[in-house]
Amino acid sequence: MTKFLISIVGPTAIGKTALSIKLAQHFNTEIISADSRQFFKEMHIGTAAPTKDELGTAKHHFIHHKSINDNYNVGAFEKDALQCLETLFKTKDVVIMVGGSGLYVDAVTKGLDDFPEVDSQIRETLNTDLETKGLPYLQEQLKTLDLESYNTMAIDNPHRVIRALEICIGTGNPYSSFLNKDKLKRNFKIMTIGLTADRPIIYNRINQRVDVMMQAGLLKEVETLLPHQHLNALNTVGYKELFHYLNGEWELDFAISEIKKNTRRFAKRQLTWFKKNDTILWFDYLADTATIIESIEYKIP
Repeated sequence: MTKFLISIVGPTAIGKTALSIKLAQHFNTEIISADSRQFFKEMHIGTAAPTKDELGTAKHHFIHHKSINDNYNVGAFEKDALQCLETLFKTKDVVIMVGGSGLYVDAVTKGLDDFPEVDSQIRETLNTDLETKGLPYLQEQLKTLDLESYNTMAIDNPHRVIRALEICIGTGNPYSSFLNKDKLKRNFKIMTIGLTADRPIIYNRINQRVDVMMQAGLLKEVETLLPHQHLNALNTVGYKELFHYLNGEWELDFAISEIKKNTRRFAKRQLTWFKKNDTILWFDYLADTATIIESIEYKIP
């Protein structure tokens, strides 16, 4: 019998978690998280990870299974997720995957792209540039060398920016030119469901979510992580802005406004990434779950 992976994508704060749980309950199956920030057990509130109650309604995989001190990347996730799917498909015909990290979603559904080896000195130089000149300097360099990557990748993530730049510099070709080549076929079928809304609605939901996070204790969570602020896992929206406040560099109101602004920018990049996939079946975020299930079952024999 054919096995199906139902992947749920869309911008942050659009309702992916709630839909994934409803689908998992309907198909009596389990959920794989492809949200790269929710892997880390020290980060709860700022990553909008599923609550204890939500985790109890359906079995989840790859939620808080790593520490911020662990070196965990998309390649390791691809391997782990495929092994998990192989196990789940022994007893399940359908598995749900949910997450807004486009690269991690694509790693499972399409496979990672193959990049040539480049001189390790290039990365060392870029890391030095990051420390001495800052991330904006590297972002501008990427904008010059590979505008497509600059417009679509998470440019607030220094690891991603440096990875793209080392390929651009080491090969003389844009990082984006190595993307989407032929990859290994998956032995399961993939159906991708996208949730979306008009841009003002998405932005308003993001602003409201940030306010809820602050009320839930995000500042206290970030304060406990202050000694580890240098770690790559914590150089992310919702945490880095509050580090600036805790370090006495910003006012709290300004830090919160920056979280909202940077999250809105992140949502815009998510939409740009997912819109490249013309196989996604898009639904309004208010769509009735029964309608979505009907559309899925129409395509699953």
